[in-house]
Amino acid sequence: MNEKEVHIIIDNYEAFRAENLDERHLTLEDVKPYLSSLSRDFNLSKIGQSFEGRDINKIVFGNGPVRILLWTQMHGNESTGTRGLFDLFSFFEKFDGLRTLKDQILDRCTIHSIPILNPDGALAYTRVNAQGIDLNRDVIDKKAPESRILQDILQQIKPDYCFNLHDQRTIFSVAPDNNTATMSFLAPSVDVQRSITKGRKKTMSVISSINKTLQQIMPGRIGRYTDEFYPTATGDNFQKMGFNTILIEAGHSKGDYLRKESRLGTFLALLEGLRFISVESGSDQHQDYFNIPNNEKKYLDIIVRNIGLQGNQTDIGILFIEKLKEGKLVFEPSVNQLKNLADFNADKILEGKDLEFNDEKDVEIWAKNTFN
Repeated sequence: MNEKEVHIIIDNYEAFRAENLDERHLTLEDVKPYLSSLSRDFNLSKIGQSFEGRDINKIVFGNGPVRILLWTQMHGNESTGTRGLFDLFSFFEKFDGLRTLKDQILDRCTIHSIPILNPDGALAYTRVNAQGIDLNRDVIDKKAPESRILQDILQQIKPDYCFNLHDQRTIFSVAPDNNTATMSFLAPSVDVQRSITKGRKKTMSVISSINKTLQQIMPGRIGRYTDEFYPTATGDNFQKMGFNTILIEAGHSKGDYLRKESRLGTFLALLEGLRFISVESGSDQHQDYFNIPNNEKKYLDIIVRNIGLQGNQTDIGILFIEKLKEGKLVFEPSVNQLKNLADFNADKILEGKDLEFNDEKDVEIWAKNTFN
């Protein structure tokens, strides 16, 4: 999207975005009102049930020959993609502007979306499903009903492109300034050699176009996820099967624990990805993909510099661990690093030169008492 289109969307985003979906703990019950209120332009159907018997739904919109499959909350505690997806629905339903852009997408694409593939994990706020299975590592064994449902739909649709939506942890950063990686992307590999296949070039080109759009609103905070080949990973195997797959990882922005900015980034990434596929799918921009900096792990929630530990000077790096307690999401501090963190960045950087500790256990206790 060009600068004018992006600014039109940003200026009107609050008016059309899906309301009451602001919490990170997002369940099937939370989205049911939106499912029931979708217009006739959106075809809602039940495609199966989770291990514990919760509905898994598919929403289809658009009338074009290019088939798109996207899914969210494969990991139940990663809800930003779901919120960005409902913003996309709302954009097509409620926003009156950019009619040409919308018509291009709807005329060229048919979009099949599965919001909350893992509703049991979403309720429990866990990565895994109710069987304790990571659906993103179950593509070969297919032990989980949710995995079988996704692959059944994949084979029914035989999509030209897939979008696999996730959240990534706060620790991911972007060089050279180690800013937080608000958004990251990946064109998954098909083998351990990380071969640049025709399909990968297509997904790299889509990601390159998304990056150009997002750099307009979050410059220097977009990363490229590692393309190490994982033999049991969903994206890697779908790509290997010939279904061009784009991984979207919504991340942290400084002070933004509700991930409002990466929700916006996810919505824009989906919209730009669909626009590129609709209008410029023949354009080879895959080389630009390699200009996106690799993700690094050099961002923390809190750094306390220059503490004393057993007579030596060091730094404390703290990450918040997300947990569900009595139905509420809480962020518990945990010591992640105990070393010189001069090349790390954080939401808060504090001076601790007057602090002295006898051992690492004392550091952990102090951190929990101080930042809880």
